[in-house]
Amino acid sequence: MKNKERLRKKYLLIRKKRYFEISSSFFNPLTKLIQKKFHKRSINLSCYYPASYEVNVLKLFESNLVKNLKILLPVLKSKNLMHFCEWNKQDVMQINTFGMLEPFNFSKNIIPNIMLIPLLAFDDNKNRLGYGGGFYDRYLNKYLNKTKNILTIGIAFSFQKHKKIPVSSNDVKLNYILTEKGLVK
Repeated sequence: MKNKERLRKKYLLIRKKRYFEISSSFFNPLTKLIQKKFHKRSINLSCYYPASYEVNVLKLFESNLVKNLKILLPVLKSKNLMHFCEWNKQDVMQINTFGMLEPFNFSKNIIPNIMLIPLLAFDDNKNRLGYGGGFYDRYLNKYLNKTKNILTIGIAFSFQKHKKIPVSSNDVKLNYILTEKGLVK
């Protein structure tokens, strides 16, 4: 796994140097995908609170998309487990043990229909290089066995594409990657 750690350092540095601010139009392909796949269904959309030069998913709040969705954010629990709880942009946040913002008032674990997932790098096979904690992979391995209805979308800049991401048996391949160039299917 030294390969993965080396790639993490590389792409953290690249993202820091090449980061650019996006507009809400970045998410237009996501809006079209949701309308096509989830027509008139209630949707639990998990996202993340951006840090370390991640794509700013808070721009979603500038679009009409979120008005019809229940927005969820991850909350880290004991034993390195992650849950998702409902969140509104005005809600109070707290800093978790990894220095990330998460909702202060954790209610109940809500399983998302759609997960927007941060990443450091991705490849053409929709493999994701995360931060190394395994939170998203553990969550998906647990809930994809119970429900196949979670649509996973990695959120990245196109310059985060890598030729081939090393994968292990616990890594979960994503359904899509969304970049400023559109959806990678």
